[in-house]
Parts: sequence; C-alpha cells; structure tokens
Amino acid sequence: MSVVVALLAQLLHIGLMLLAAPLVVGLIRKVKARLLGRIGPPILQPWRDLARLARKQPVLAENASWVFSGAPAVAFTATLAAAALVPSFALGMTGAPLADLLVIAGLLTLARCALGLAGMDVGTAFGGIGSSREMMFAVFAEPALLLVIFTLSLLAGSTNLDAIAGALHDGALGLRVSLGLGLIAMLAIAIAENGRIPVDNPATHLELTMVHEAMVLEYSGRHLALIEAAAMLKLVVWLGLIACIFVPFAIAPAGAPATAWGLGLLGWVGKIGLLLLGLAGFETAIAKMRVFRVPEFLGIAVLFALLAVVFLFVSQGFA
Repeated sequence: MSVVVALLAQLLHIGLMLLAAPLVVGLIRKVKARLLGRIGPPILQPWRDLARLARKQPVLAENASWVFSGAPAVAFTATLAAAALVPSFALGMTGAPLADLLVIAGLLTLARCALGLAGMDVGTAFGGIGSSREMMFAVFAEPALLLVIFTLSLLAGSTNLDAIAGALHDGALGLRVSLGLGLIAMLAIAIAENGRIPVDNPATHLELTMVHEAMVLEYSGRHLALIEAAAMLKLVVWLGLIACIFVPFAIAPAGAPATAWGLGLLGWVGKIGLLLLGLAGFETAIAKMRVFRVPEFLGIAVLFALLAVVFLFVSQGFA
C-alpha cells in the first residue's frame, strides 16, 4: 500500500469511527427498547444530544482546577487516538506501525485516569465514589487485558495489532482453545471498561450504583459533550478490537487495492452489527450486579485469560 493510499485509508477510518460511534449507541438503545416492548428513542438521538450539549456553555465549580476543565479534551483525544489505531475495513494504514496493543491499552488508561482525577478534583462525594470504583475495576480489568495481549503476542510473534490481525486473517494460526478463552476474557473486559450492564448502567443516576456517571456528574455543556463522545468512541474501539482480533474476516489486507475497501467496510459493519445486537440482548436479559460483586466478575476474566496462556504453553509444548 502506497503512502498516499495508506493515508487516505487512515483518514477514511477516522471519519468512520467518528460517524459510527453515536450511531452504535443509538442502535443499542433502540434494540434494547424494542426487546422490552417499547418504541425507544430515534437512532440519531445521540447525535442530537451531542449537538445540543456542544452549543451550551459549561458551568464550572468555584474550586475546579485546570485538571477538571482539561480532562474532557484529554479523554476524547486519547480515545480518538486509540480508535485511529484499531483497523476497521483495511490493514496497513498509516498508523499501522503504531497500532500496538500496549499503546492502545495505554491510551485508554490515560483517558480513564484523566476522568478519574477530574472526578476527585472538585471534591464532591459522588465524584470521589465514582473515581474510586472506576480505579478498583481497572485493577482487575487491566491484568486480564495484559494476559490476553501476552497470549496474542505469543501466537503472532508481535504485539502489533495489524500483525496479529494479518496472521489470524491468513488462517496460519488455526482454531485454538487459547483464542476462545481470550475471547471470553475480552468480552468481560469490554463490558467493564465501557460501564455496561451488569457492571454499570449508563442510563442510571441512582447514587448507590453510579460509577462512570458519578465521575462526570459535575460536567455540563461542551465539556460533557466531549465526555459523551469519548464514551461512545470507546465502545466502538472495544467492539472493533474484538472484531479485528477474533473475527478477522472480510477485512482488506495490507497492499490490497482500494476496491477491496468496500468489502472490508461491509464486513466491518456486519461484525459490529452482530456484536451490538449481542450486547443489547445480553443487557436486556441480565440484571445489574452489586458493586462489590464486580471484582468477582472481573476475576473470572483474569482466570480465563490466565488459562489461555497456560493452554497456549501446553499446546506449544506438545507441538
């Protein structure tokens, strides 16, 4: 893939991420409402909410520092950078050399820490509770993610996402138990990282159960618009990661002509559509768990990720 074509693919990919993020959230809300027998909000409602918030002036607390006012921009920028590194319809884009799973995990961690510090900056009780819970969940989610990354790096010989997706796309690695266990762990991590049911409920403002909403309760106006946009992008990043790694089909390989992008785009839309349908159905069928049960839920993810590493070593030992 030439430099110009790779740059064009990268720009189209970033535009696709920005366009798809609110639509994915709108589709999930619509599907959940239909499953519950309700009409639900329009699919474009998240876009309308972002536009409405972007037009409003933010209201800042008197004791808010630059950490509070700068956190939304940091969170959105870090999440957008992570989204730019997760391939959608094609491999070999301009950002492919930087698309390391550790870099992507670090960018998402930066966004989380920025919002966590902002939640404690003003000194409200809800902000402190939300930040402490968010960091507690991260203590369990990040080791599981690192174990999955370790498993994938052993299989593909690299932590670069393009290299991993390319190896899995070619079918050279075959079907492995480690990949299945890693998929289960990644699904649990994605649910926790995005604050979805049963870990958190993004639609609630009940004081005793809030996690992410408690951190951003003091935000308003365009600052809240950036935070909401970052949360939508983060969901698409995780869905894209799962689709790219564990369903690496119908994606244009590096060096493929631009005509193959159409098939890659259709494949990406189909995979993301199936994942969001599964997420909506899962959230409709299960209740939110207690906050103190979440470490047990993430502990299972750590266990599955550790088993993936163990099974990989065992299989390589017998090979």
